[in-house]
Amino acid sequence: MGFSVAEARFLAAHAGEIAEVAPQVALTKQSVFADRAVLDARFGEYARAVSVLISSQRAAAGKFPEHWLTDADAVQQATPARVASVRARRIASAGVEFVHDVTCSVGSEAPAFLDAGVAWLGSDLDAARLVMARHNLGADAWLARADALAPVSAGGAVVADPARRAGGKRITDPAKLLPPLPDLLSAHAGREMAVKCAPGIDYSGWDGLVSVVSVDGGVKEACLYTPGLAGGARREAVVLRDFEEHVTDTEPDEVEVTAPRKWIIEPDGAVVRAGLVRQWAARHGLSMLDEHIAYTTGDAVPAGYSGFEFIEAVPLRALKKTLAGHGAGAAEILVRGVDVDPDQLRKKLKLRGDKQMGVVIARIGDDAVAHVCHARVHA
Repeated sequence: MGFSVAEARFLAAHAGEIAEVAPQVALTKQSVFADRAVLDARFGEYARAVSVLISSQRAAAGKFPEHWLTDADAVQQATPARVASVRARRIASAGVEFVHDVTCSVGSEAPAFLDAGVAWLGSDLDAARLVMARHNLGADAWLARADALAPVSAGGAVVADPARRAGGKRITDPAKLLPPLPDLLSAHAGREMAVKCAPGIDYSGWDGLVSVVSVDGGVKEACLYTPGLAGGARREAVVLRDFEEHVTDTEPDEVEVTAPRKWIIEPDGAVVRAGLVRQWAARHGLSMLDEHIAYTTGDAVPAGYSGFEFIEAVPLRALKKTLAGHGAGAAEILVRGVDVDPDQLRKKLKLRGDKQMGVVIARIGDDAVAHVCHARVHA
């Protein structure tokens, strides 16, 4: 839920007082009446707005500083700070000196660009968001109220983050983003652009770079870059864990398809979504279990990733008996290329042993094969 301009101005004027009160409210179902009493006593008609602000600030960890003003929708839409840094560095490396963020919201992209040495202008149609952005970024920040489809700047590059949800559902058609991708491209024709999108959209027709980014194993977004920002690549996976790894389609992709080796490794979701499993496998000296299935196998697990030490491969129908023979009491089940629900399968297995194990189910050729393994190990 967003704020009115009056609410945003109140929150900005009383930010210090709100920060003092925040530790006193738990904002749980059990504490709702006690919390409301505290907030009503201190903030009167603005108690609801303060409650939403505190809740939103708690949800913003890893995206921007905890004291920033924000609302729930802005937090959900905002890019994690590490991802914003990757984008800013890519754009800066292309020689861009000025960026116009045409859907700036509460200003979450600004710090990354300023850290990268790129001048930043933010604009938005929502006046309340701009009030919050002014508070968050300070008096010197460049901010304007403008429609993303009505350019108010020239030169440099454009960054846009169209709304990716409507009616509680994720939008997968680029033409239905808010604002629509084709309209954004038309409005800013001739300028380099970076447009953030949901990872699941159909970007097969995009003429520049599609960069899919994950953080700690979870895929966060796809960013579409025009050719001038692409660095010669068409597809990229950015893996952010305790390290940072970039894989592109310009790398070698010659890998063998082999029987399981010592370890079975599932690539990071960004690598899979970007269609770069072969390049990632080649980089790490791995082979593939099947040329069409995103499971790799090798003699060692790449540093920073995890894998399953392989024991034996059996037909899917023999899995229950095989796991019982190994004394399995619990199993982590991964599935690709086979119509099997891991949760339903786990119930049917009725494991009664005392060992934690792993099962990697994949279609190998025309057969559904269960690869029985030891429990997941992190390298």
